[in-house]
Amino acid sequence: MAELNPKIAVYPGTFDPLTMGHVSLIRRGLTIFDTVVLAIAESTPKKTLFSVEERVAMAHDVFQGECNLVIEPFNSLLIDYVASKGAGVIMRGLRAVSDFEYEFQMALMNRKLAQKIETVFMMTDFQWMYLSSTIVKEVAKYGGDVCGLVPEQVIDPLQVRYGVQFGCAEGK
Repeated sequence: MAELNPKIAVYPGTFDPLTMGHVSLIRRGLTIFDTVVLAIAESTPKKTLFSVEERVAMAHDVFQGECNLVIEPFNSLLIDYVASKGAGVIMRGLRAVSDFEYEFQMALMNRKLAQKIETVFMMTDFQWMYLSSTIVKEVAKYGGDVCGLVPEQVIDPLQVRYGVQFGCAEGK
């Protein structure tokens, strides 16, 4: 395994779609790590609403100008991808106790596979504790207002995909 840098963190996920909870964690990660790699999973057991190319494009739109954020798809064992980036850290977000058991299992498996790669858990901001991509998609599917729950760059793709209008007010 190549030399791993503890100041490079990989934040993996499907980000289908990117929520304000994700954005908050990424921005906070950028204050801790020199580089954050937003690793958007191409293959996932979840049925995605958006293609990996669409999810990568939306993330690029949201984070224009962030020079220490790398956004790219990945389609491999996470620990191998993290090592290929020279990253010493996997960054994961926790919303509630219910997230912990799954995340803890994954962290232990990753630790078994690569002892030199650490998993760092970050608690979400209080205002986003209830928020998930799954909830956003469910609400949006039925025309519920998701304005303010996702970045504005995600609103139009959601409206187009579901054929709905959310009625977002300017500056909301």
